[in-house]
Amino acid sequence: MTIQTKVAPLELRGLHAGYLDNLALVERLHRLLLDVIKDEFERLAVLEINPVQALLLFNIGDNEVTAGELKTRGYYQGSNVSYNLKKLVDLGYMHHQRSEADRRSVRVRLTEKGRRNRALVADLFARHAAVMGERGVLDARAMEDINTALRRMERFWTDQIRYIY
Repeated sequence: MTIQTKVAPLELRGLHAGYLDNLALVERLHRLLLDVIKDEFERLAVLEINPVQALLLFNIGDNEVTAGELKTRGYYQGSNVSYNLKKLVDLGYMHHQRSEADRRSVRVRLTEKGRRNRALVADLFARHAAVMGERGVLDARAMEDINTALRRMERFWTDQIRYIY
């Protein structure tokens, strides 16, 4: 298959190499984030939930949501989120309630125990942001530039799924 493009061949090679680096970095960063959360929870002797579940608590925050809403927001795959929500309910980190309008739909929100664990992740992230700033790893402007680039990539991938390009 030949790629039809208006980009010069040399620039296309650079874009391709950079894109592959971006993909590898995004994947590694996500795995490292889970390892960072795991290490923090082990240090604090919070052992009954895994890093994915801790991140799920963080992302839900003060909201009341369904598994479908979390999937729609792009945080999780369907079966993954359903399993983890059920586990978090069983462990007392979340309340669940069937919708009056649609009995198949279950809404969840954090319990006090869930909010305490969410706060642990929020504190971890706040400490990391402060240390990055203090050490000159990244400043607010660099963070915004990274976020802008990642949002553009997210939009491109979303468009690919929807067959816009």
